[in-house]
Parts: sequence; C-alpha cells; structure tokens
Amino acid sequence: MTNIDTILLGIVQGLAEFLPISSSGHLVIFKNLLGFKEPELLLDVSLHLGTLLAVCIYFRSDIKKMVEEIWEIAAPGTDNRLRLKPHAILALMVVVGSIPTGLIGIIFKTPLERVFGSVTTVGVMLVITGIIVGSTRFIPKAHEKLTQVGILIALAIGTAQGLAIMPGISRSGSTIVCALLLGLNRELAGRFSFLLSIPAILGAVVLQFDVEAITRVGVVPIILGFTSSALVGFMALKLLMGMVKKGHFYYFAPYCWAVGIFTIIFTL
Repeated sequence: MTNIDTILLGIVQGLAEFLPISSSGHLVIFKNLLGFKEPELLLDVSLHLGTLLAVCIYFRSDIKKMVEEIWEIAAPGTDNRLRLKPHAILALMVVVGSIPTGLIGIIFKTPLERVFGSVTTVGVMLVITGIIVGSTRFIPKAHEKLTQVGILIALAIGTAQGLAIMPGISRSGSTIVCALLLGLNRELAGRFSFLLSIPAILGAVVLQFDVEAITRVGVVPIILGFTSSALVGFMALKLLMGMVKKGHFYYFAPYCWAVGIFTIIFTL
C-alpha cells in the first residue's frame, strides 16, 4: 500500500466516521468493488486514533468540564451533589450508554459482520441508513426539547451505536436520529453521539493495537494515515454539527440512497 493510498484511506475514514454515510460500509465497497486493499490492522488503528483526536479537540471544552466536575465530586471532604453538575451527569451517561455498545460489540460483532458483510447487503444497509437519516426531515423541532440525557435514553442511544457495527449502518446517523426521536435537542443529540463515540473508538483501538506491526507497516504510513484522518475528521465533524443544529441532517439521505442503489445494481 502506497503513501497515497494511506492518505486516501485517512480521508475516507475522516469523512465516513463522522458523516452519516457508514465508514465500515464504504470500506467494504472500496475493498470489493474498486480493488481497494484492506489496510494493515495497525494502520486501521492509526486511522481511528486520528478520528479520536478530532473528537477530543472539537469537544475539548465539554471533556474538560466533565473531568473537572467529576474531580470536584470525587475530591475528599466535599459535599457536592451529582445533580448540580451537568457535565458530570453527561460523563456518567456516556458510561451508561457504552454498556450496551460494548456488550453488542463483544457478543455479536463477528456474526453480524459475517452475515451483513457482503457488498450487496452493505448496499441495502446504506439504503436503510438513508431512510434513517431522511426521517429527521419529519421530526418537528418542538419535539426536540430535552436538555439532559437520562439513563433510559443513554441506554437506547448506546444500543443504536452497538447495532451500527453492521457494515452500511452509520454510527453517527443511528445515534443522532435515535437521540432526536427520543426528544433531545439538536445540539445535545450531536454532542452526546460523538462523546459516546470516544470510549467506543478507544476500545476498538486497544483491542486492535499491535506493536510488532509497526515494522511491517512503517512509521511514515502510520503518521500520514493518522494526520489525514484527524484533519479531515475535524472538518467533517464541524460540518456535521452545523448541519445537525440547523436541522439539515437529512441532506445526507440522497447520497446514502444513491451509493446504496448503485452498489446493489453493480453487484447483482
């Protein structure tokens, strides 16, 4: 795999990880239809680390406040109430939401990827993703009024994130739409979706990390993949959050339908 291929992979990862178009689905399509070579596992890890960095930089203010409020509550000799610390509650809900994601990933990842990993099935899943994303066009803004994530909502969004391991189903699309349908306001829906992605991406990185692979892959491709995915991911995240806030999330539906239908027709 050349350095150009690595940069291209980083661009695809950065775009598809955050935009509701399914990064796993695009990887299957590129690999099978366009002869795109599947990356070395360590290179895949570096791409995910790049998108993780993008999330942490974009939401650095939220992360900082979450850490500060948790520290204030945990500090000895203090009598702070959790209910008075909104970012501490948000951090707790991220942990709660990560539970179903982790369980689904551990138990069902391999069978789901085996069943839904064919190119034709990925095309079908992309069409479904388009329907999911397009449904936001019909969610009235008056319905999106909740300003705090509860336990049941966190579990539901975490479950949606876990089910998005099926290639072709968008993680960001599933979680944000789930949040909007459950009544979260647009900004909080986007924020919680991507804050919830942090432990999910971090868990995948830890499970896939292989120090010995550095000699096989090389330092330069790892750096190029990491940098391109981080830069493109940050721009994609900024674009998406703006569209979520404006209620334009459904704009991505036609793209999902077009790619999905093309993939289905091409593979029949």
